[in-house]
Amino acid sequence: MFDGFDMLGFAVTRPARLSVGVVSAGRVGAVLGAALARAGHTVAAVSAVSRESLRRADDLLPDVAIAPPDEVARGAELVLLALPDDALPGMVRGLAAAGALGPTQIVVHTSGAHGVDVLAPAAELGALGLALHPAMTFTGRPEDLQRIAACCFGVTAADGDEVAWNVAEALVVEMGAEPVRIPEAARPLYHTALAHGANHLVTLVAEAADLLGSAGIGTPERLLGPLLSAALDNALRHGDRALTGPVARGDAGTVRKHVGVLAEHAPDMLPAYRALASRTARRAVEAGLLRADLLPDVAAAIEEETP
Repeated sequence: MFDGFDMLGFAVTRPARLSVGVVSAGRVGAVLGAALARAGHTVAAVSAVSRESLRRADDLLPDVAIAPPDEVARGAELVLLALPDDALPGMVRGLAAAGALGPTQIVVHTSGAHGVDVLAPAAELGALGLALHPAMTFTGRPEDLQRIAACCFGVTAADGDEVAWNVAEALVVEMGAEPVRIPEAARPLYHTALAHGANHLVTLVAEAADLLGSAGIGTPERLLGPLLSAALDNALRHGDRALTGPVARGDAGTVRKHVGVLAEHAPDMLPAYRALASRTARRAVEAGLLRADLLPDVAAAIEEETP
């Protein structure tokens, strides 16, 4: 099944057209199943239980058979395990014990937190285990297919197995994305970095929108969109040199006002503001944006006691 360098019957330079089983039709699984189908593979079956997963399967994988996970995996050449991080190890063990995994299969999971060690039960049965984590957020809707083309996948294969690495990269390229190699030992730090940036960014943006809403502004997204888009672009391009605002400038009086406003109107947000402002101040000093002699006043304003 591999063109060029043969291993486990699969193609290295260009994966052959494979029969795909998707476990399960969550936001990620349904979209990646559709991306593999778009690349020419055949999605033969998908597992789906909830109303939402059944709807996603119908929208993104129409006419694909719905079956239990063991049946989905047993009939597939490529088994796509798109499961929550904590559910993945048990599913792999269960499928292996049920005889649903074996030689000549590629078993792929999409978890960012795990590498290929979690697929050891499948590897012991002769399957080729790969970790393909899309570094993007999913809605489970068709537009996600277009976003894949602009994203990277963190790919991991067994150390020293260049054939497996090539297969992982080829599958990602077929889906239209860019593969980035993540060694097994780096997966925990890799996933922590992405979660810290993406997940906490959503919380931060939502809280800023809530504050604007509390101020009576009916369309906070109109104010925040251009500002936050520019801030993100500048941060990615210039790092800490992109820092602006009262903390980076050393405007302790303004910071003190912010603390007071949050204490009065949104006290539950104040701890997060203080933590982020403190980190911002230290990074601004290290970047040469905030004069070191102004740091004590800024730090005192950040931590100032409120009534």
